Amino acid sequence: MANLFELNQAIENVKNNQDQIDPDTLQDTLDSIQLTINDKLDSIASWIDDNQADIDFLGRRMADMRVKKASLTKLNERLMNYMTSAIDQSGKKQIKTEHHILKPRNYRGKVVIDDTTLIPAEYMHTQTVQLADKTKLYEDLKAGKNIPGASLQENRKTRIL
Repeated sequence: MANLFELNQAIENVKNNQDQIDPDTLQDTLDSIQLTINDKLDSIASWIDDNQADIDFLGRRMADMRVKKASLTKLNERLMNYMTSAIDQSGKKQIKTEHHILKPRNYRGKVVIDDTTLIPAEYMHTQTVQLADKTKLYEDLKAGKNIPGASLQENRKTRIL
């Protein structure tokens, strides 16, 4: 039997290669590690804690990146408007700089809707989206009703305290 260090190292190896391991191999690998159930589950709970910290961090980073992207997009629009206006005011069709050729061009105009309540009905269309009432489905499925196209799936998880 391997010592505790070797077994913990085996779990670390699984963690480090988790992206290349399919779910069945992961389960087989974890099953093959010879630890007491408490030690094995404690290691897995710590792994889940680490993953959750990464998920939380990445979620915050993604939100920050979306804000930064939107900010840069708006800044580029303002810079482009300024540059186009400056070229138009110069009276030239294009300007050549050391690194760029700048040539304003007319693109298809974009429609801006300020207030949909003022737009005549002939320009409006209605989209209907049907959504399943999951609360009602849950209640009826839980009560034993058979509903085509829906089923109740077991949802068991372990809380890590």
